[in-house]
Amino acid sequence: MLKINGAAKLSILSALTLFFSIAITAVPSASAKTHYHDFVVQATQVKRLCKTHNAITVNGQYPGPTLEVNNGDTLVVKVVNRAQYNVTIHWHGVRQMRTGWADGPEFVTQCPIRPGGSYTYRFTIDGQEGTLWWHAHSSWLRATVYGALIIYPREGSSYPFPKPKHETPILLGEWWDANPIDVVREATRTGGAPNISDAFTINGQPGDLYNCSTKDTVIVPIESGEMNLLRVINAALNQELFFTVANHKLTVVGADASYLKQFTTSVIMLGPGQTTDVLITGDQPAVRYYMASRAYQSAQGVPFDNTTTTAILEYKLAPCPAKGRGSAVKPLMPSLPAFNDTPTATAFSRSLRSPRKVPVPTHIDESLFFTVGLGLFNCPPNFKASRCQGPNGTRFTASMNNVSFVLPSSYSILQAYKQGISGVYTTDFPAKPPVQFNYTGNVSRSLWQPIRGTKVYKIKYGSRVQLVLQGTNIQTAENHPIHIHGYDFYIIAEGFGNFNPNTDPSKFNLVDPPMRNTVAVPVNGWAVIRFVADNPGKHPEKCQSYFHQLFIPKLLTRMIFQPAGAWIMHCHLDVHITWGLATVFLVEDGVGELQSIQPPPADLPAC
Repeated sequence: MLKINGAAKLSILSALTLFFSIAITAVPSASAKTHYHDFVVQATQVKRLCKTHNAITVNGQYPGPTLEVNNGDTLVVKVVNRAQYNVTIHWHGVRQMRTGWADGPEFVTQCPIRPGGSYTYRFTIDGQEGTLWWHAHSSWLRATVYGALIIYPREGSSYPFPKPKHETPILLGEWWDANPIDVVREATRTGGAPNISDAFTINGQPGDLYNCSTKDTVIVPIESGEMNLLRVINAALNQELFFTVANHKLTVVGADASYLKQFTTSVIMLGPGQTTDVLITGDQPAVRYYMASRAYQSAQGVPFDNTTTTAILEYKLAPCPAKGRGSAVKPLMPSLPAFNDTPTATAFSRSLRSPRKVPVPTHIDESLFFTVGLGLFNCPPNFKASRCQGPNGTRFTASMNNVSFVLPSSYSILQAYKQGISGVYTTDFPAKPPVQFNYTGNVSRSLWQPIRGTKVYKIKYGSRVQLVLQGTNIQTAENHPIHIHGYDFYIIAEGFGNFNPNTDPSKFNLVDPPMRNTVAVPVNGWAVIRFVADNPGKHPEKCQSYFHQLFIPKLLTRMIFQPAGAWIMHCHLDVHITWGLATVFLVEDGVGELQSIQPPPADLPAC
């Protein structure tokens, strides 16, 4: 029997109408389209901060092309590698239903596209609406190889908020006045921390506060009285970022391609990999205002880029800047939080809620506890001192549950799994730390050195998973943006200190937690997420129709069903994944073809 509470009770006729509208969303839409794109990865001369570098780009663009699709559409992207480095492309946040071969992380779901080679990524985006992005997933190439992926509602559907007059992607990036590949290679050689970036960028430009940058500062137009949508993406390599607009409020409406309960704020914080959709209204005097972004730096005593990137929100009736040195009226500058303003970052993350009650998994099949943090390797006997430039003659590392992840080099993990190739990985990643300790206290130095290995955690198809992510104070504590490929998940709680399994479950939000693909684990704290490991299936997913979500909560049980395959989980601070802060969930196939990953494409790059 169909039950609708309160005044929303439906007649039999309207119930039938609703039933058929639901049925229509469960099958491919006749209006769904297939979009074809060519990505040429190549070296391109890019001038920033007064110097020209041969940066790796897609189609000569920095940032790369913005891809626009509707919910239900298919993307076919042929990537041709004309650069000197291996490359793969990851479609960050796309669930890859049965198409895990298209996910993109190097040596996890595919071997890299070698120089001169090509590979075509084919996948359908279904059940997702909002802002995602794409980026390179090889070494540090994503410093310049990235772009926005915009998912509009299905044809005939609309946003669950008033339609904005204009929509603008705002990509927050990070720029080195050097070759980023050289930067990470030197850090790997020395064992020390890599050089910090020289600038942050908005849509590829540093902005007015940097040398040789003013004439190219990005301008975002707005008219008095109109409401626009800003799609903010943190594409920076190694830094959480605050973002704000002078004298304007931001109404948050979505994050990571999931709608949120709307709320208003003056500042947002994004970890690398995260996206946030905000509405902004032209309700201020018609002049020019800075959009600004700078670091949220939670780690104490660690060097970081303390510069500020800007763009300009310009009212169309604003007076044109006068020509001549010093005669222009500068845009109004916003007040930004302090670099270490953890309370502001925490207040923002705790404000995120789903628009209404959602079906959080309550019966848990897999209860996992993973520590995430840094570590130090002792200097190997055969290494010179120049190769051990970490603290006290050590080498930096990072780990989950005391395992520093090592990518394979001969086969991808997914290829080895599907073809039964042994010796590429082991399935003994621990479900909990091998040693329990005061994770956020004064950690004994005997626990600072992890083991190295390509260890994965195996999960049965359909398992309902709870994962506690516990930050550690080894070497230094900091906020870790943890991303799981192929999955959305509910963030049901976060806190500081050590997670207490006896008292902290009382803090769980099992009613309307936000759904994301990247969770910021608080500095010296913890976060708890839940998801369903069901990703080879062609089952209906969460319906993104606002009408359906509003009136039929049971539709939301068709959520985050995800495919079998190899799904890497890693810190999205690239320096940390370089050091080993990652693992892989190996999700088994279900029953039958529709609960199994598709066969590998014929052009899958050879290893």
